[in-house]
Amino acid sequence: MAARARNVSIEHEAIPAYAAGLPLAAPTAGPDPQAHLLDGEQEELAAFWLTLDAINFGSGWFPTLRKRSGRSGYYTIATGLRDRFAAAGPWTASELARIDVREVAGALGQEPGHELMALFASSLNDLGRHVASDHGGEFRAVVDGAGGSAVALAGELAGWDCFADTSTYDGFPVPFFKRAQIAAADLADAGVVRWRDRDRLTMFADNLVPHVLRLDGILRFAPGLIARIEKGELIEHGSPEEVEIRACALHAVELIVAERAGLSRCAADVDRLLWNRGGGPSYKSSPRHRSRSTAY
Repeated sequence: MAARARNVSIEHEAIPAYAAGLPLAAPTAGPDPQAHLLDGEQEELAAFWLTLDAINFGSGWFPTLRKRSGRSGYYTIATGLRDRFAAAGPWTASELARIDVREVAGALGQEPGHELMALFASSLNDLGRHVASDHGGEFRAVVDGAGGSAVALAGELAGWDCFADTSTYDGFPVPFFKRAQIAAADLADAGVVRWRDRDRLTMFADNLVPHVLRLDGILRFAPGLIARIEKGELIEHGSPEEVEIRACALHAVELIVAERAGLSRCAADVDRLLWNRGGGPSYKSSPRHRSRSTAY
């Protein structure tokens, strides 16, 4: 994909110096205790992270959300879900299978008529059905069933509609599996499970890390694409430009990991670092691409 891309390219000669300058020797930032559930039994924690990552999408709609003070769209949703778990505990699988838009919106502090709430409800319905039918209604059974393999968990989740994320480019499939993989990473980072192969996860291909890599001089976008992004034009999910942005960012992160292999850091660690960097003022002041999609 990166070799064939027509609208996005990787500045390969800039990779060594950029990788050397990343603070990968320092501990990566963990989950946010104000937005994430970090204490509880394995079943409750597994339920929280699988529920959150089943609705961990919507960046194309985030500018239209009712955000919490000082919080991004993602953290607004995560905090709302955490507050719901703290007040009433997790939804059971059967409850998720029939949850409606009004209940989802109420839990997250949003308007029921917002388009994203219907997409969230549909995703949670699918999650509930799979946990109920495939894992006896137990969220921890989803995690335990992976047998200690992050890849196995991501592979199973990617086959569910609520985590589906495969695009097409020049007639061939491009499976990104962003949210399926981030669910595996989140569960490990929260201490719910220890994977033997976390290092095999790729970058979680979204719209923020590519933005950081572009502003940092690692990705180059065609002038016309930059103009569309800066005008706030939505970049259609599945379009060549959008697929190239995600694919080139993913490959660039793998090149960065290869440069710093001696630190035993993986793509998930680099992703976390760059995603958190993207919250800085210089990155937030510049528009990033927006796509209305359930992928990210």
